[in-house]
Amino acid sequence: MIELKKASLEDAETIWRMQVKSFSDLLEKYNDYDTNPGNESLDKTIWRLNQNNTYFYLILYEGKTVGAIRVVDNLNSSSYKRISPIFILPEYRNQGFAQAAIRAVEAIHGQEIWELETILEEKLNCRLYEKMGYIRTDLTQKINENMTLIVFKKHGK
Repeated sequence: MIELKKASLEDAETIWRMQVKSFSDLLEKYNDYDTNPGNESLDKTIWRLNQNNTYFYLILYEGKTVGAIRVVDNLNSSSYKRISPIFILPEYRNQGFAQAAIRAVEAIHGQEIWELETILEEKLNCRLYEKMGYIRTDLTQKINENMTLIVFKKHGK
């Protein structure tokens, strides 16, 4: 269905442009200018791509880039692997691409221990992660009067 392609520095602007487009609706809805990936600079994307423990993947469907997913993996079994962020371009949403990308990165990086954050008020996002086996935790961060981030964790096989 989908293919993951490991991103390089040459992909930074593409990733950044997709990220801005993919998160713009949430940025407008919640006005979370400090935490929303849609408000980040190209320099922040480049900084992430340069991190030793970061693995950015372009999500491809029929040769088209439909989104991206970033995995933070310290390559040891005692620390959580982290998805931060994952995004699908608006015109490709609700087609199972996010689920397929999560399964694919878990296959690449192992299924032991994972975590991610999402917006508690975004029920569809929460449902997606729960469907993928992630469990809500009590770890939350109130961003503003309309938005709370919640941490999900997954302990695999």
